[in-house]
Amino acid sequence: MNNVANMYYALIWLVIKAEGTGNKKNIYMATKSLLIVLLAAFFSTSILAQEAGDIPNGVLANRVSIAPRNVLSMFRQAGMDPVNHELTESEKEKVEKAFATLPPLHQKILKEHLLSISFMDNMPNTALTSPVATTSATKMFNITFRAGILSETISEWATWKENTCFERSTDPEFEISIDAGELDAIQYVLLHEATHVVDAVLTITPHPNDSEELVDPTPFTKNIWYTMNVPTEAFINPLLEKTRFRSGNTVAISSAPEIYGALQETPFVSLYGMASWFEDIAELVTIYHLTDKLDQPFRISVRKHNREVASFEPMKNKLVKKRLKQIKTFY
Repeated sequence: MNNVANMYYALIWLVIKAEGTGNKKNIYMATKSLLIVLLAAFFSTSILAQEAGDIPNGVLANRVSIAPRNVLSMFRQAGMDPVNHELTESEKEKVEKAFATLPPLHQKILKEHLLSISFMDNMPNTALTSPVATTSATKMFNITFRAGILSETISEWATWKENTCFERSTDPEFEISIDAGELDAIQYVLLHEATHVVDAVLTITPHPNDSEELVDPTPFTKNIWYTMNVPTEAFINPLLEKTRFRSGNTVAISSAPEIYGALQETPFVSLYGMASWFEDIAELVTIYHLTDKLDQPFRISVRKHNREVASFEPMKNKLVKKRLKQIKTFY
């Protein structure tokens, strides 16, 4: 994967992950800025690079450093002002625990390919994985997190994120929540981002130079994805195509029961997982590990007037279960 491709994927991850604050102006500015940065990439392939020395040794949780300059620059160009967050002792313990709960393959790959992790306040999205140029030929990465997730449980964070997909103001009688247990949100988010690193190193999904490029599928994407962010025809649903991570727009929360019913007819574990095959593998591995290895629930509930009218448990979906053989490599 060359520098231009690395940068392309990092920008895609940032745009897709821009949960934001619901401020459409900020989202527009961020998208516009990222397009400008992407254009510049063709003239300077090192724009997402942060020069570094040798591959770091030691404990993964100790690789905390200030976010790369290019990451700070992207946010600031978009009119935002994230700042470095100094971890407290209790926050350091949460980070250490999150690394300890990663699957063995993740830990092995990260020891060789994770240059640093960073935490920022006032960051508009949850996390960003980006490539880092080094003096070595080894692919290296930085993962930057919004520090606020260190004070949230997975259930709290996942519920918030899911609600960003819906417009509730016209239908306040509806409510969406996710029961994902009481573990720290950083455990979920770190596993998700670390899966991107493993995927980038092992190419479990294809890594084309263009999002619309037709490439040979890998076992993971075969019969599921047509291109990087377009599912095969069998799993394209008009209702799901209107959802946020497919269209960029929110939908009425009153449509949630039908949306999760439609999602049940696909092999995707979440609406976010439908954004691209990169997010698909990260979500599948993360939710599988959360439920099967960490013995936590993951259940989406839609309620109307405090009565449940729909639910979605991805790991009980037969189409999802058929895909679990494709992630055995992680264990």
